[in-house]
Amino acid sequence: MVKDQGQTRSELLPGTLEMLVLKTLMRGPMHGYGIAQYVGQTSDEVLQIEEGSLYPALQRLLLKGWVTAEWRQTPNNRRARYYQLTPLGRKQLVVEAANYNRIIEAIARVMQSA
Repeated sequence: MVKDQGQTRSELLPGTLEMLVLKTLMRGPMHGYGIAQYVGQTSDEVLQIEEGSLYPALQRLLLKGWVTAEWRQTPNNRRARYYQLTPLGRKQLVVEAANYNRIIEAIARVMQSA
């Protein structure tokens, strides 16, 4: 989800959530809460990923073979599922980023037109 300055919410572009998760996992294995926190902090809290969106997205990424998961202990001694990018996921991130950039450029052209 995205918050604008009026604090209303709108949807991300299709595929953007998966791309953000893949990009975040380039940093190394992370649990879901850590992924959401990182995206929020990195975007200056403009992008807020809710659990109801994040965990289904992580499940889709698992089914596609773009990430793997294993249960581990967190630094707070809690059990959490840690997700890690696979080589296939790294390749897909390149594809997703190229598609995203293509869409953003197209939107920019429309917005800049008379």
